[in-house]
Amino acid sequence: MPPFFFKGLASVALGATVAQAQLWDQIIQTNYGPVQGFKYFNESTLEKFFGISESNVTAFLGIPFAADTGYQNRWKPPQPREPWNETLKATKFGPRCPTDESSYISEDCLSLNLWTNAGSADAKLPVMVWNQGSDETSDKSWWYGGGMALKDVILITFNRRDDVFGYLSHPELNAEGLAVTGHNTSGNYGVLDQLEVLKWVKKNIANFGGDPDRVVVAGQSFGSSQVYHAVNSPLFKGYFRGGISQSGIRYPYDPLLAGLATSYVNMSTALVHGADYIAAHNVSSIAELRTLSMEELLVGSQDRVNSTWISWVTALSAGYPLIFKPVLDDYVLPSKYIETLINGPANDVPVITGNTKDESGAGPSTDYTVEEYENYTSHKYGDLYNRYIKLYPDNGNQSTADMSWNAAARDASLVGSWAYATEWYKAASAPFYTYYWTHAPPGQNQGAFHQSEIMYALNALYANADQYPFTEADYEIQEKMSAYWANFAKTLNPNKGGSYTGKGALPHWSPNSPNGTHVVMELGDAFANVPIAKREQVEFLMEWYHRQIPY
Repeated sequence: MPPFFFKGLASVALGATVAQAQLWDQIIQTNYGPVQGFKYFNESTLEKFFGISESNVTAFLGIPFAADTGYQNRWKPPQPREPWNETLKATKFGPRCPTDESSYISEDCLSLNLWTNAGSADAKLPVMVWNQGSDETSDKSWWYGGGMALKDVILITFNRRDDVFGYLSHPELNAEGLAVTGHNTSGNYGVLDQLEVLKWVKKNIANFGGDPDRVVVAGQSFGSSQVYHAVNSPLFKGYFRGGISQSGIRYPYDPLLAGLATSYVNMSTALVHGADYIAAHNVSSIAELRTLSMEELLVGSQDRVNSTWISWVTALSAGYPLIFKPVLDDYVLPSKYIETLINGPANDVPVITGNTKDESGAGPSTDYTVEEYENYTSHKYGDLYNRYIKLYPDNGNQSTADMSWNAAARDASLVGSWAYATEWYKAASAPFYTYYWTHAPPGQNQGAFHQSEIMYALNALYANADQYPFTEADYEIQEKMSAYWANFAKTLNPNKGGSYTGKGALPHWSPNSPNGTHVVMELGDAFANVPIAKREQVEFLMEWYHRQIPY
C-alpha cells in the first residue's frame, strides 16, 4: 500500500480549491473548436493511492491538434484542421499513428491528451509535454498524467508520426520543402509534430489553467531525442524553456549513438532509403505513393539497417537502428550533435538527462562466454584492449565476464553523460543535470530496465499497480522522483518548487560542474551525488572516446 505521509498537506491544498467550479463542468474553447473533459479520478483511486478523497484533476483525451495526415497530407508538416462547432467530448484516446506495433491505428492520428489540476482557467500552472519512445503511443499507462496533475503540473501526451510516415526523404519532397520554407528539406515530419503541439499549447493552454510561458519538453529513448532536437533547433525558440531527456544524451564521440534511438541520418543517406522504399512499392513518384493505402505503406516502414552499415559491436549493445528516423536537413535539424556541443545549442535552456542501470548493453540477464566477451571487446577497443581487460577482467570465468561486461557498459553511460555535461558549459550557460536510475521495479527480472524510471518520475504508479506489486519503498521513491520532475517544470530547478511532500527533506541534486567534477545524481535505490566511475576507468574511456569519429 502507498504510504500516506503526505496526506495532510495534500488534503489541505486540494480542499482549498475543490469547492470552486470544476473544469470538467465547463466547455473549453480551443483554436479549432470547443472541448469538454471529464473528472479523472474516482474517490477510491484517490484514497488508495494518494490518501485524499477529492481533487480537481480534469482529463481531456484525444483533442486533435492538426489535420488527417493521410493521402495528400502525407509527408508534409502538420496541416491545419477544419474547425468544429459542436463540443468535442474529450473522453477517450484518439487513434494511434500507423505502426505494426499497435492496433487501433489511423493516419488521422495527430491528437493530444491533457491532465490538469487547475481549479479555474486562470491558475497559470506549468506544463510538461511528454514524448514517448519510437512506435509507442500516447495512451500508455506509464505516462498517464493524473499523478503529475496532482503536483500542479499539466501533463500533455500526444501522438506523433514515426518510421516512414514521419521520416521519409525524397528529392520531390525536398522540392516541396523548398517551395514552402526556402530550404531543401524533407524527412522530419515527426519532429514537426512535436513543434505543432507546442504551438497548440502556446495558443490554447491558458484556457486549461496553464501558463504558455512555463513549458518544458520531456521524453524517453526516441522521445528523448525529440527533446534534444527541440534544444538544438532554431524552429523551437520561444516555445519551451527546459528539457528532460531520459535515456538520452550521450557523448558525441561514443559510437553507441549510431545504434541508439537518438541516432539520425544525413540527407544523402535518407534519400537512398527513400528511393529504395519507393522502388519496393512499385511506384516512381511521391504522388503515386500518396495514393496507396496505409496498409500498403506499412510494408517496410519499420525496416532496420543491416550489419554492413553499422558495427556489429555497436549493434550488440544498441541493436540495429530503424532506417527511417530524423534527418540532418540544415533546417529542422541543422547540425550534428558534436557541432551543437561545440557551438552551443539553438536554445540555451536547463536540461536534465540520464540513463538507467540496465540498458545500452547492460542487464541482469547478460550471458557471454569468456571467448565471446574477449572477442567482442578486443574488436571494440582495438589496441587499447590490453588496458581494457585489466580494468574489466574476466579471470577466465563466465560470471566474471558477465559482471565486467555490465560494469563497462554502465561506466560508458555514466562517463558519456558526464563528458557531455562538462563540454556543454563551454558554449552554453544554462544548468545541466545528470542522473543514474538504479531501482528495479518489483515483479520482473530485467533490473532497472530501459523505461523503468518513467512511471516513478511521472507519479504514475497508480496507473500501473495491476502490473507491478509495488511496495511502500516504491511509493517513497516515486514521491522523490516525481517531485524532482515537477519542481523542474515549475522552476527549472529539480530542488525548488514545493512539490515534495514526503518524509524528511528532498535530497539536493547538484547540477554538473563546468570544472568536470566526476559525480552524477543517483536516483532510485539511493538519492545522492555519487562518483561516475573510478578515475582509471574515466581516463580510459575518455581516451577511447577521443579516438572515435564524433557523431
